[in-house]
Amino acid sequence: MLTLQEAQALIEKRLQNLNLPGEPKELYEPVKYILSIGGKRVRPALVLLACDLFGGSTASAVFPALAIEIFHNFTLLHDDIMDKSELRRGKPTVHHKWDENIALLSGDVMSMLASRLINESPGAVLRNVNDVFTKTAVEVCEGQQFDMNFESRVMVEEEEYLRMIELKTAVLIAASLKIGAMLGGAAEKDAEDLYRFGKNMGIAFQLQDDLLDTYGKQEEFGKKTGMDIIDNKKTILMIAALREGNKEQKKTLMHWLTIKDFDAQKKVCAVIEIFDALDIKSIVNKMIHLYYDEAIENLRNLNRPDEDKTELFSFAEYLLTRKK
Repeated sequence: MLTLQEAQALIEKRLQNLNLPGEPKELYEPVKYILSIGGKRVRPALVLLACDLFGGSTASAVFPALAIEIFHNFTLLHDDIMDKSELRRGKPTVHHKWDENIALLSGDVMSMLASRLINESPGAVLRNVNDVFTKTAVEVCEGQQFDMNFESRVMVEEEEYLRMIELKTAVLIAASLKIGAMLGGAAEKDAEDLYRFGKNMGIAFQLQDDLLDTYGKQEEFGKKTGMDIIDNKKTILMIAALREGNKEQKKTLMHWLTIKDFDAQKKVCAVIEIFDALDIKSIVNKMIHLYYDEAIENLRNLNRPDEDKTELFSFAEYLLTRKK
């Protein structure tokens, strides 16, 4: 059986050898750059693992797996522009290193490259794979729009937020597994069961990301911590604090959410102080474990021998304990 590390290494090697045009360099150099500055390559590795799980040839899954990784990085590139982020994986973001126009166009070409690579899927499953890929691409864009909508709203309900992260983050992890299963010849029910596992793990992943943005170490996380607070992101931490806080705590949070001119460090410290007083970290950790437990149940129910699912169990454990 293929291991997660082997799958990640294979994807990394193929990305390094990706044959991209040299001109115009302003279009393709940013693409090469964002693909070269790291990344765990988890999503494309999941394509290969799912294909292997059902006895398929991973060689036939490499191009679709690369498509998933390029599409994922395209979304990060555009997210960084919208969020005005300066760092990605500890390195300058594309729009910060070049400019926004170059970043936008390079992101656009990445989405086209991803579509081209998806079309390298074997003919027998090409239509179904492409349907999953395009549906997921649309959902990711919907999730991003919801996220931006929330920035101009003071109050966001927990249910709304969970739906947003399902679309923006979880469905791409889920689709990676489903596409891999389809490439491996899985039955429709098995592919759907694997999709549900990925979706629950994806939600747990994003909730963990919310925690790391506030409580992670910047040198490990790879980007500035506290940015969600500075940018008024309605993460699960803020939503829980507004729900659990007393009158005075809610008033303070609302002040920081609505004030236009502020000292960034003072704002971060004041909000975290309230988070700590309400033990928001524990509340969010409980939610993470709920989604993790549901994902593990999905995986246990998958119609494959448990020994064949070892790498996916390890993947789930990794997502739960990651620091970056």
